[in-house]
Amino acid sequence: MSSNSIGKNLVLTSFGESHGPAVGCVLDGFPSGFKIDFEKIQSQLNRRRPGQSALTTERKEDDQFEILSGIFEGKTLGTPITVVIANKDSNPKDYENLKNTYRPGHADVLWQTKMGHRDHRGGGRSSARITAPWVAAGALAEQFLSEFKEGPITVTAWVQQVHNVTSNHSHKVPSREDIDKSIVRCPNPQASLQIEKAILQAKEEGDSLGGSIRVAIQGVKAGLGSPIFRKLNAILSYYMLNINAVKGIYFGEDNETHKRKGSENNDTWIHEDGAIKTQTNHAGGIVGGMSSGSDILFEVFFKPTSSISKEQQTINSTGESVPLKVDGRHDPCVLPRAVPIVESMCALAIMDLILDKN
Repeated sequence: MSSNSIGKNLVLTSFGESHGPAVGCVLDGFPSGFKIDFEKIQSQLNRRRPGQSALTTERKEDDQFEILSGIFEGKTLGTPITVVIANKDSNPKDYENLKNTYRPGHADVLWQTKMGHRDHRGGGRSSARITAPWVAAGALAEQFLSEFKEGPITVTAWVQQVHNVTSNHSHKVPSREDIDKSIVRCPNPQASLQIEKAILQAKEEGDSLGGSIRVAIQGVKAGLGSPIFRKLNAILSYYMLNINAVKGIYFGEDNETHKRKGSENNDTWIHEDGAIKTQTNHAGGIVGGMSSGSDILFEVFFKPTSSISKEQQTINSTGESVPLKVDGRHDPCVLPRAVPIVESMCALAIMDLILDKN
């Protein structure tokens, strides 16, 4: 069996396949009586949807969501919220050659070994298509955090690096508006242009690129998380590493903590404006598994998209070595569309931890 749920207090259960009739989720544990802004949900889905530009997959999905339960007259009921998003532009015929052939970089052969039966259409259950309803659920969590009684909490993510092009936004948190001015969601205009060119070149070559997304969570008061086993950084890592193609995560205001001496890296505690925080923020807002009161900062690293049209060697179901060019529609770089996915999973993780003490 495989696990399809994440969360302790706010439980997200995912369902659907890439080329099935729909993808969706059930969000259980959301408090009752909360007024929902449906436009904000759609706005986040629009940032994730395919077919946004020449840099993304050609698959055309409007990702209009439908809520089947848990919300009545615009307010949450405290019961499971079910979100469904129809797959309107699926094209399973593109993947017939993958029925008995295992793609390099994918877990096709492992699914077959573990389950004995798999959906080979575009990755099926393991496709990034299933993250669309996660974004809808995360948008609900974001609204809860924005109106949190102890003060608003915001989550902002942006593309920090693609291949060998790096932005210089490690310490400054850009606005979502500035991020979205860039077709690749990199707020540095010069780096954005270079990233765009690099992605287009990789696409032309039938190849793909990886990179990293920088995240800032602002407004979290000191003390969120637990010193043992429910560490804030551990919970965030768990949510991030469950996103397709994520290979690693690094906490801190930069990625240099391991290079410093203790005397250089330690953050001095201060009391400012009636709140505890640190004078510097080398730790990235988390100390001993708990929020320090400063901005929570980390970077999430993505591998290059595994499905590429460049010919590769692989094996088929009989163990024979065969050449393969993957057909179908795929992102040459997942980073631009992954930004709202990262934001949503962060919001779900933070809300889940907040519900620990509420």
